[in-house]
Amino acid sequence: MVKRSDKVGEQIHKIISELLIKGLKDPRIGFLTITGVKMTPDLRQATVYFTVHGSDEDKKNSEAGLNSAKGYIRKEIGQALKMRFVPEVLFKYDTSLDYGQHIESILKEIGATDDGEQS
Repeated sequence: MVKRSDKVGEQIHKIISELLIKGLKDPRIGFLTITGVKMTPDLRQATVYFTVHGSDEDKKNSEAGLNSAKGYIRKEIGQALKMRFVPEVLFKYDTSLDYGQHIESILKEIGATDDGEQS
């Protein structure tokens, strides 16, 4: 059974993705991807997870740009969803991609040392 919070989260994901495709006017927002949206059970808060392709400075700039556009994004969500309460939007950088790359590099190192021992 699908929860209502999951459905609303998917809709918010779609709305924000479309806003990014259309292009928010803030030049600080770089090449980013929305990786997920997690809603609270009461639908009052949406945590939007994103990744940025680039340096740490690009990540900070993109997060600042998203936070400055938060009011506009929330207004667009409200117009599209027509809910009684428009959820508060929080943006968080998704570290899972970085963590996955870190684990992959460790596994490659282990594989390289194993190959060296077998020779």
